[in-house]
Amino acid sequence: MTTETSTSTPAPARVPYVWWLVLLAAAGTFALTMGTRQTMGFFLSPLNTATGLGVGSISLAFAFGQLWWGLTQPFAGAIADRIGAGRVLLAGVLLVALGTYITPLMTSTWGLIVAIGVLSAGGAGMAGPSVLMAATARLIPAARRGMATGIVNAGGSFGQFLMAPLAAALTLGLGWAGAMQALGLIVLLALPAAWVLRGPGPAAAAGTTPAAVALPAGEAIRKALGNPSYLMLSAGFFVCGFHVAFLATHLPGVVAACGLPAPVGAWALGVIGLFNIVGSLAMGWAVGRWRMKSLLSLVYATRALAVLVFLLAPKTEAVMLTFAAVMGLTFLSTVPPTVGLVAKFFGTGNMAMLFGIVMLAHQVGGFLGAWLGGQVFEATGSYDWVWYIDIVLAVGAALIHLPIREAPVARRLQPA
Repeated sequence: MTTETSTSTPAPARVPYVWWLVLLAAAGTFALTMGTRQTMGFFLSPLNTATGLGVGSISLAFAFGQLWWGLTQPFAGAIADRIGAGRVLLAGVLLVALGTYITPLMTSTWGLIVAIGVLSAGGAGMAGPSVLMAATARLIPAARRGMATGIVNAGGSFGQFLMAPLAAALTLGLGWAGAMQALGLIVLLALPAAWVLRGPGPAAAAGTTPAAVALPAGEAIRKALGNPSYLMLSAGFFVCGFHVAFLATHLPGVVAACGLPAPVGAWALGVIGLFNIVGSLAMGWAVGRWRMKSLLSLVYATRALAVLVFLLAPKTEAVMLTFAAVMGLTFLSTVPPTVGLVAKFFGTGNMAMLFGIVMLAHQVGGFLGAWLGGQVFEATGSYDWVWYIDIVLAVGAALIHLPIREAPVARRLQPA
């Protein structure tokens, strides 16, 4: 029964335990929801074979899911800012499980859009990074926030690393439809996290500073959209979404187009997840030591160079897995510095909603990456033009972060 001002010895022992419990809950939820979503590209070919709808039509369902995942996050974030993350996460996990489970039963484009694009993607948005990162930022001291968000982000990467080979193994034993339904049930393991992360949105855990008072949603949005640095950050995250969604949806197709065995696609997705753990943790460590905008510029420049080298290199299994490893290092390592900049700009009072808007920009890019990949492949029989677009966008993102001002503007978001 300690208070914020207590200096008794039991408090320091309990506070780290609370922090690690929060991190486990947030990272575990992200692992299960992100891991399931990021393996959906593995099922694109079986879905096409079973439904006969064509890669372009199925890509539309995946692309809508990318957009809807982003659209749900500002609204889910605004609700979580007001009532706490627990109930939002509970609903989100249940929707991911339902949408994933019923996907094999869908035989039309609209059915796939509902299952993949509305239920599963919407649920993943509710139990996604805007709510999870904001809950973590409120419950973890600011001095440890960079590493904390890196750990939560690494949870999503670990989920991808775990779920991609698991999906391949389940497909061998249960068939593609049974494997997808099994993944839907596995997502339910995230339900206890809703209890751990429950509570009123603005509340601060022991050992943290009190959270900033949240402004009315409309006022906070107007002030954020009037900040040029916030807009440039969102533009860069748009490019991140294009890149990530294209890889998550079409990398198995890229592997097939290169004439490599199908299991290489699953392993490539797994390697991206594995190395993204390293990239996320390294970025979480780096956030407290270097300017966040510079780190983001470096990540996007690295992506552009890696794609260019991949296009010029021979397409062997070793090259594909090496490329996947490099992409993994940069895949979601953009999240900790992006979260850090939003928190630095505006504080944590409206953070779930404001980071949710940045995530919406990310998913608009994701929609284009997933959809354009299918359209370009059907039109040309190759993914090369998508790679060319990706290089140009990555160079642009590296440049647009340079003028960002890393100056706190949170005082302007406090009520008068």
